[in-house]
Amino acid sequence: MAYKPVTASLRVLDVLVAVNRASGTASVGEVHRQTGLDKATIVRMLETLSHAGYITRETEGGSWRVTGRTLLLSCGFNRLNEIGAVVSADLNRFRHSIGWPSDVAILDEDAMIVAETSRAAEPMRFSRPSGFRAPVLLTSLGRAYLANCPGELRERFLAAARTNPAPEFNLARDPAALDAALEKIRAQGYATMEDSYSSENYDSQFFSIGVSLGTRSHTFGAMNIIYLRQAMTPEEARDRMLAPLQDIAATLAEKLSQQAGLVG
Repeated sequence: MAYKPVTASLRVLDVLVAVNRASGTASVGEVHRQTGLDKATIVRMLETLSHAGYITRETEGGSWRVTGRTLLLSCGFNRLNEIGAVVSADLNRFRHSIGWPSDVAILDEDAMIVAETSRAAEPMRFSRPSGFRAPVLLTSLGRAYLANCPGELRERFLAAARTNPAPEFNLARDPAALDAALEKIRAQGYATMEDSYSSENYDSQFFSIGVSLGTRSHTFGAMNIIYLRQAMTPEEARDRMLAPLQDIAATLAEKLSQQAGLVG
């Protein structure tokens, strides 16, 4: 027998995800922008999480940050480590050859979770560690994956996304616009970051191009290249980097397909 979910518990988890997604430190305003919850509710949820030891309040500035206790929530999840071990060396070589960093990510319920990145040596504002959760409908990683994954997986994600009030899921509630966006991605062979996401997270300084990571029989996730907007236009990035990106994605997908336990 299925029980109705406890709404307060779901909201607590949404708030914890929002703080973690903001590189581990977030203000009430940042959590509000991510979740769409009212600020009074957010404060109650933050205090609850603090009491449980999962977050703590900064002594200056009033922001909240996650604690090491949150690691207990992921200790049983090893797929990221397995994928990272397969792609790491090739990803770093690609970073040196192309001149810009990349992420490899897989879908994890409502977000693309970064399994491996070559951003490690980048400035703090630009850095995103393994385990970072990227919004599906706003990033090149998520959009590339969603356009190319099996239909049943796409519909499962969209069904949950439509009921989530967070602004990052707004596109899921506009089927015509979503279908047009995904069809364009499939036709051109790549996805790009949404301008709004670039503005809110990178002050419009960085942009990305992404492709799906898969074989004919299985879609593992997606891969991107992140670059400075002042260095090239999106059209120049496509002309210079799309072919190498597609080549390395095909290589990584083939290697992943040979690893027992990563297919399925």
